[in-house]
Amino acid sequence: MEKEILKQFIENALKEDVGNGDHTSLSTIPSDAIGKAKLLIKENGIISGVEIALQIFKAVDPHLKVDVKINDGTAVKPNDIVLYVNGKSQSILLAERLVLNTMQRMSGISTTTKRIVNLLEGTGTEVLDTRKTTPNFRFLEKEAVKIGGGVNHRFGLYDMILIKDNHVDFAGGIEKAITSSQKYLKENNLNLQIEIEVRNLTELDQVLKIGGVDRILLDNFNFDDLKVAVKAINGKFKTEASGNITEQNALDYAKCGVDYISMGALTHSIKSLDMSLKAVEL
Repeated sequence: MEKEILKQFIENALKEDVGNGDHTSLSTIPSDAIGKAKLLIKENGIISGVEIALQIFKAVDPHLKVDVKINDGTAVKPNDIVLYVNGKSQSILLAERLVLNTMQRMSGISTTTKRIVNLLEGTGTEVLDTRKTTPNFRFLEKEAVKIGGGVNHRFGLYDMILIKDNHVDFAGGIEKAITSSQKYLKENNLNLQIEIEVRNLTELDQVLKIGGVDRILLDNFNFDDLKVAVKAINGKFKTEASGNITEQNALDYAKCGVDYISMGALTHSIKSLDMSLKAVEL
């Protein structure tokens, strides 16, 4: 994770929340008051975002002292205490919401991802995230997927060639899309993988005849066609299944023999993990 991106995220998030001042804390708590708080877990899950919380507390007030009890990627249960923070009470309260918002969402993603990873254990299939993420929060959502045991797909539009249905249609067909991509990479001296999406077995046959890709994305295939497709590809290219894959049917897709399943639900439809920051006596 790039430190500069994280720094900018924290600065912007605090600016959005604090504005010209936390007037509630400023008006009710003496500026020299010292306090202590604990991060309390309220439900079962996988904790994620602890390292980010440390950076948030540091950005708010470098004099805050944080004692971490549970690290990222650890299974947690109700009443577990992830960390203690002590220092200026106003500083703790200023950091509170950003810490919670970040950790709750990241932990929800890690928890969901871990459940999927456990479901797929022994199949040889890995679970991928997608670009269906929250703008400007993508880097943390994808980090949470990794913490949960999943695998990151491309981060953005710049680190992989992914030829989807619209690209094929706008380019004038599968062959034109693939050959144009290869030419583009060569002319621009870029070393990027090429993945192409196919919508049916007919399109798959075209790709297999043309070649020149690294991965084939089998989109919205039923289980019977998916098995046929995996057999036809026969290990020549990495295979990825996508389209309406859920926690309930993920194992069925994996049993079809694909290398990956990609799930937008890992990041766009998760439930945040419930936790709170509570004051404790010094």
